[in-house]
Amino acid sequence: MKPMTRSVLFAATTLLILPAIAQDTKPKEETAPKKEETKPAETPATKPTLDFGDHSSSTITTKAWQALTAAKHDEVDGYVAKCIELYEAKALEMQKGLTEAAPKEKAAEYWALNDVGTCYYIRGQSKEARGKKEEAAADYKTLVEKLSYAQCWDTKGWFWKPADAAKDKVKSLEFDSLK
Repeated sequence: MKPMTRSVLFAATTLLILPAIAQDTKPKEETAPKKEETKPAETPATKPTLDFGDHSSSTITTKAWQALTAAKHDEVDGYVAKCIELYEAKALEMQKGLTEAAPKEKAAEYWALNDVGTCYYIRGQSKEARGKKEEAAADYKTLVEKLSYAQCWDTKGWFWKPADAAKDKVKSLEFDSLK
């Protein structure tokens, strides 16, 4: 290579490298972090992932009871909403065919009515536990007015009527609201 060409190459390389070297050797200024660099606020908890099992009304209702017992109120809301979404139309149809609660021997035939009615009761209990009294009363009223013949099996060996219990709850909540 000719001496002149080497000098030109060296000069060109130096000109290309110098700005990068100058950038690295500048003292860094202390600055407050930019707004977008600050740690983001914690995001609200995501909705729980729910396991609906076989998607039967009895499975969903059982899971709603379990969630209520464990005070997992977001799960209660999810299970109850799913049961209502899938089975309320059938429950209302079953209710229309009755003039009184089914006898013990036939109660299981009204599975949708029983499970959807029970779910309204469960959600009312959950809303009450969270201090959401108006929302609880709304669930109880829906049960009393639209699904009054629903029955719930007690593990102690008998059926009970969630609507009867809901009537008492509505009275209590309405009385408390007068205070």
